[in-house]
Amino acid sequence: MVFQSSASTFSIIFILLFWVGNIQISRAQESGKDGFSGFDKVLPTKANKQFQAFVYFYQQNVAMNMAPENDFLKGQIVGRLFGSNTTTTSNEFTALYAEQRAIPFFVYSPSIFDGKATLRASFEIDWTWGDVAYGTGGNFGSAIAADQVNLQTQNLEVEFIPAKNWTINVGLQRMFDSPHDLYRTYFDKFTTTGYRLAYFGTDGVGISVRRQTDYHKSKAGFYKLYENNVELNDDVTFFELNHQYNIAPKWNVGASLYYVQDRSNGKGGVSILGQGFASPLTTYNGAFRFPIGAEQHKGDVFWLGTYFSRNEEMMLDRWFASGFLNYNFGSIRQLRTGDTKYTRSVSIGGLAANLRAGYRYGQTTGDVVTADFLFTSGDENGISDQKYSGVITSNTWGSPGGIFIGHGGYLLFPHGNVVNRFVAAVTDISNLGYGIAGGTINFAKDLIPNKLHSKIGGAGGFSTIAPSGGGNFMGWEINGKLGYDFGAFLTVEAHAAYMGLGDFYDSRVTNGGVQERPVNPWLGFICLKWLMF
Repeated sequence: MVFQSSASTFSIIFILLFWVGNIQISRAQESGKDGFSGFDKVLPTKANKQFQAFVYFYQQNVAMNMAPENDFLKGQIVGRLFGSNTTTTSNEFTALYAEQRAIPFFVYSPSIFDGKATLRASFEIDWTWGDVAYGTGGNFGSAIAADQVNLQTQNLEVEFIPAKNWTINVGLQRMFDSPHDLYRTYFDKFTTTGYRLAYFGTDGVGISVRRQTDYHKSKAGFYKLYENNVELNDDVTFFELNHQYNIAPKWNVGASLYYVQDRSNGKGGVSILGQGFASPLTTYNGAFRFPIGAEQHKGDVFWLGTYFSRNEEMMLDRWFASGFLNYNFGSIRQLRTGDTKYTRSVSIGGLAANLRAGYRYGQTTGDVVTADFLFTSGDENGISDQKYSGVITSNTWGSPGGIFIGHGGYLLFPHGNVVNRFVAAVTDISNLGYGIAGGTINFAKDLIPNKLHSKIGGAGGFSTIAPSGGGNFMGWEINGKLGYDFGAFLTVEAHAAYMGLGDFYDSRVTNGGVQERPVNPWLGFICLKWLMF
C-alpha cells in the first residue's frame, strides 16, 4: 500500500519553474509584433536551449514516538493520527529511520514553436533506507542490492500559449485550489493564498485554461478523477472556475465555484480502500465517512467560495494577510434495495473560514510574526437527520487530496517536509466531520539574513463538535526550526515538535479504540534539501 504527499516538496522546484516559464514567455513574445502570431512560424527568431532538466533531492533522518501497528504498511502512512491507518504513540518505542526522495523534472520546448508549446514531465523516487529490494512498487528500493522498479509519474502535460496572456495545460498536471499559474508561481504562494491547498492540493488529469494579466487571473478546468468503465456513466468528474482581481497594488480578491459529479458508487480508488463518500479512504485521511452502506448512490458537491490577500510577497510594506470563506453544498441520492428510483437524499452544507495575518519586523521575509486561524463547521448526529453540516474536501477521493500546510504546525496540523509519512491530528480540515476551531502562531528570525534561519511556534485547537466519550479540546503544540543555506538551493534544517493531547482523545472513536488517552506525540528530524540544475 503506497501513499505519499508530494506537493509539499516543490517549494524550491517552483522557483526554477518560474524562471523557466518566464524564459518561455519571453521567447514567445519575441516572435512577431504582438508576440503571439500562432503556431505557423517555422524558424525561431532566437536560438535557445530547448531541453532543460532539474533534480530535487530531499533526505531526512527522523526520530519520533509515532508508528503504525499494521506491519503491512512498513511505515508508509498518510492520514489522521490514531485513525484507520493504525498509527499510534507510545513511550515504549522510538521510531528511528532515514528516508529520501528524488524528483527529476524535465521541460522540453521545441524552438520551432518559439515557446508556444512546452512538454513538462516530473517523476518521483522515494524510499526509506534499507526497506526492500528486487521488487516492484513505489516508495521502496533501498535495501541491500536495491534493483527495485519504483518510478512514479507525477506530471506529464503539454502547455500551449495560443494568444497573449493565455495558457492551456493538457494532461496530468497540478490540481491546486487557486488561480495562479501552476508553473510560474512559487509553491509557497499556493500554501498561503487562495484556499491554501486545503480543498484541492494534488495532481489530476484534465484540461485547464488560464488568462493572466496585470490585474486579472482567471482559470477554468475540467478533470477526470476516476473513469472506471469507459462504456458506463460511472465516473467522478471535477470542474472549476476561479477568478482573482487585483483591486489595488497590495490587495487581491477572488471568487470560485468548484463541482464534483460522482457517479462511481465507490468504484476505483486507492488500493483496497476504494474512494468516495462511503469508502474507508475517508477515515484513513481523517475526512467524514457517510454511513450509506454499499447501496447505489449519486453525489453532487459544489464549493462556492471567496478569498483575499494583502501584500502577498510581504515586501510592499510590513503587514500581510490572507483569508478565505468557502461553503460546500450538494446532495447524495441513494437507491435502496428493491427501489427503482433514488428515494433517499442526504443534503450537504458546511462552512470553512481561514484568516492568516502577520508582520515583517526585519529586513527579510524570514523576520516575521504570523498568526493563522482556521474554522470549519461540524455535524453532531451524522446523517440521522438526512443532512451533513460539515466540510468535504478532495480527501474523499484521493490520498492525500487536500493538504492544509504552510501554517507552521507539525503535529496538530500536518507539516510539508515529508516523504513516506504524512500524519497529523487534523489532516483533513473537516476533522472527521467534527469540525475544528484552532490555529498557529509563529515567530521567525533570520539570524544571518538569507543564510541562517530560525523559528519557534505554537498551535492549539478545539473540535466544533465533541465526539462521544470525549471533549472538545484537541490539544496544544510547540515546535521549532533551525536552518542554514550552504549555497543557492542547498539547505540543511533541524526541526522538532511536541504535542499535548486534549480530552478530544478520551473518546474511543478518535483515539484508536483504547481505554485511556494516548501518549503525547513528538518528533524531531534533520533534513537536507538540494535542487540541482
